[in-house]
Amino acid sequence: MNTARLAAIGVAVGLILLLVIASRGPLTRMSEGYGERLDVAPTHGEWVEYVGAGGDTVTAYVAFPERSDPAPAMIVIHEIYGLTDWVRSVADDFAGRGYVAIAPDMLSRRGGTPESADDARGLIRSLPPDSITVDLDATFEYVRSLRSVRGDAIGVIGFCWGGSQSFRYATNNADLGASVVCYGGAPDLATLGGIAAPVLGVYAENDARINADLPEVEAAMADAAKRYVYAIYPGAGHAFLRRGEPAAQVERAWEDVFAFLGETLGR
Repeated sequence: MNTARLAAIGVAVGLILLLVIASRGPLTRMSEGYGERLDVAPTHGEWVEYVGAGGDTVTAYVAFPERSDPAPAMIVIHEIYGLTDWVRSVADDFAGRGYVAIAPDMLSRRGGTPESADDARGLIRSLPPDSITVDLDATFEYVRSLRSVRGDAIGVIGFCWGGSQSFRYATNNADLGASVVCYGGAPDLATLGGIAAPVLGVYAENDARINADLPEVEAAMADAAKRYVYAIYPGAGHAFLRRGEPAAQVERAWEDVFAFLGETLGR
């Protein structure tokens, strides 16, 4: 085996080790690991700004796929920790699958995501729901304006706090083509009639805080004649997609997400 190939394998192994360590460490170490992943992503990512609620500027990370035709798009809503490197890496993963992905910093109106996870949580909790909706509307309109995007094929996905927002935003935007809720709570059940998009739920077995309400949510969605499918992944805990374990369930969950999006938004 030649020296160049050995070096390439060494780099790849080192990157894998970084990601394994990162997925099991605290938020700061995890962000560093996913920062390394962003450095070698084969897709094109860039920072953009556009006007959100009250004339405030929203900052977002956009990842573009390598393709010759307009692509479906996904709005990626971050966790309660704000716009971390992990969320940006999710956007890059979507771009690697052929989607334009935009991850808005929902703390833009609070000065942007801070370094401290505790500070981010406190700021997230201070956001009024109406301003969140307006900023997501601005994000939707921005991505729909891109010539590289199919304007009739835009979905949303969120994680934890972002999962709750993904579900809630589906009640506010009838133009969405799909909503994916990753271990997030449901909105007020009385608002479910406003949902036009199919909804996919991704839940962890060891997450009773979220899962306890699923039977009621499922029944309410059925009563409202809305499409709602979900899966509970065995052995997984809350935020298992970010934590990267159990690996088999993480892989299965992403396969389910992309199968759902392929059906609802196309490729």
